[in-house]
Amino acid sequence: MTPGAPATAFVALLRRDLLVFWRHRSDALNPLVFALIVVTMFPLALGPEANELAPIAGGVTWVTVVLASLLSLDALFRSDAEDGSLDLLVASGQPLALLAAARLLAHWLGTGLPLVLAGPLLAALLGLPRDAVVTLGFALALGTPLLSLLGGTCAALTVGLRRSGILLSLLVLPLTLPVLIFGSGAVEAAVSGAAVQAPLLFLAAGLVLALPLAPLACAAAIRLNVS
Repeated sequence: MTPGAPATAFVALLRRDLLVFWRHRSDALNPLVFALIVVTMFPLALGPEANELAPIAGGVTWVTVVLASLLSLDALFRSDAEDGSLDLLVASGQPLALLAAARLLAHWLGTGLPLVLAGPLLAALLGLPRDAVVTLGFALALGTPLLSLLGGTCAALTVGLRRSGILLSLLVLPLTLPVLIFGSGAVEAAVSGAAVQAPLLFLAAGLVLALPLAPLACAAAIRLNVS
């Protein structure tokens, strides 16, 4: 293996995945459209009064982001498995964990980052206070990559199964509960005037832990399914 080859393969796969996202950007925007639809339904159900919407704005936004992040997980590795690209990645001789990391990063850039940018705006529409909106932005910036890492690992585990959408959701949702609890807890603390550092630090710790472990788990699951 020549020096720099793994880095070149990482950049090439990341660029390829981002180009695929761009060419199918209407499909990539589905999580964002879903989040917008769900958030706009709450004022219709509860009424437009800010005093009723503001206390639940942070929790509603986080639940919406978690559910929206599930929409694109099933296709994360499935298309490559169906056309044989996954076998080529395994046989390429490049570190499979690094290639999986490129795929997870592309998934976050294509689906998670738009939710990070749109989440505070959606919460502000529900009447969330400005200070809490800022905290929500920081929490989403820490939590959405963690959702992609956890979801990508489960997607790699189920890539060899047909019609695994429901099973994938059942695997991912329990793993997202800590992210949901600490993310919404940070927003609630900001609304009540309490310290927000503790839940944000828990999210950061989870992200630091998942960054090296999730690609390794993805690589092991892919090898298991390919073999």
